[in-house]
Amino acid sequence: MVKPVFKTTSKSESKSFSVQYAAEDLVFEEGGLGTEMYIVQQGKVAILKEFKGREQQLALLGQGDFFGEMSVLEDLPRTASARAVTDCRLLEINSSTFDQMLRKNPEIAVRMMRKLSRRLRETDMRLREALGSEESQAPEMPTADSQAKRQTGPEKLIHDLSNIEFSLSAGEETSVGRRDPVTGINPDIDLTPADSQRSISRRHSKIFRRDGKFYVREEIGTMNGTFVNGERIETGLPVEFKDGDEVRFGLVKTIFHAS
Repeated sequence: MVKPVFKTTSKSESKSFSVQYAAEDLVFEEGGLGTEMYIVQQGKVAILKEFKGREQQLALLGQGDFFGEMSVLEDLPRTASARAVTDCRLLEINSSTFDQMLRKNPEIAVRMMRKLSRRLRETDMRLREALGSEESQAPEMPTADSQAKRQTGPEKLIHDLSNIEFSLSAGEETSVGRRDPVTGINPDIDLTPADSQRSISRRHSKIFRRDGKFYVREEIGTMNGTFVNGERIETGLPVEFKDGDEVRFGLVKTIFHAS
């Protein structure tokens, strides 16, 4: 049973509703028509798709994740089903509010573009495989398992309050952020355990290793900033940091240890 908790209405007649679903309730069904998208405020929602007569889970979404945006963008039937895994509160957004939401929260727009980009790359890879092209040997898309097996180096970011250590990758690049089930992309360093206030963007920053030096670059769409020794860095411009320097991602302050 869907229970509206509150409603907000602007002068332009754009509307958003906070709605509640009990565990196992269906939010929407694959093939159904829809003109709304949803943002998870509380609880967990599973995205499901029928394949060969069996329902398979594509993603498990939590607070801050969004779904259903394709029906708003294209006015087409739902391509998957959504079901509450736990008791949930969702923000339901209709098409007239969609534009305003993107203007106020550019990170959501960037995540949508990354989600669509990933789908296009996966479709291209499958098409080349179906055609038997030699190009089908494309790099494997990152998964939770592949991320877990990454090689790490001796360098670490240490959270100053909890002393949790986050190891940099052994390669030239280390992505920093939070796991994003919407896009299916996992960062090399997931700062969720140190981010009690959820101030970290899903793809927050990237750390580069070049000729023995280290640089941090803020990603497009990052909301709460990246700082080196208290100075906010400019989006897209690499800034060098050294052993003992403070590197802050949103509200998460870390100290860099080179060895």
